[in-house]
Amino acid sequence: MLKKIATLWLAFAFAGLSMAQSIDLNKATEIELDGLKGVGPTLSREVMSERKKAPFRDWPDVMQRVKGIGPKKATSLSEQGVQVQGQGYAQAPASTPPKR
Repeated sequence: MLKKIATLWLAFAFAGLSMAQSIDLNKATEIELDGLKGVGPTLSREVMSERKKAPFRDWPDVMQRVKGIGPKKATSLSEQGVQVQGQGYAQAPASTPPKR
């Protein structure tokens, strides 16, 4: 019984480590990109194609060059550990209400 518990604990520990890893959009393989939620073969190929032209500088560069990646998708990808130049997507702050 103790052996089963230890095995189960190790499985969860390794699963947590793999989820915590970041994926650099400039270095990710097509397979890694396909494994992300919301990314299919078409978007993966688009990212790879644009990346061959030049590395992505930042998230705005990605959103400008890759059709299908806007603020919502960038947020989702960033939440899954995707980074550009070591940075997650930081969505622009919501507009502040006018002062009275």
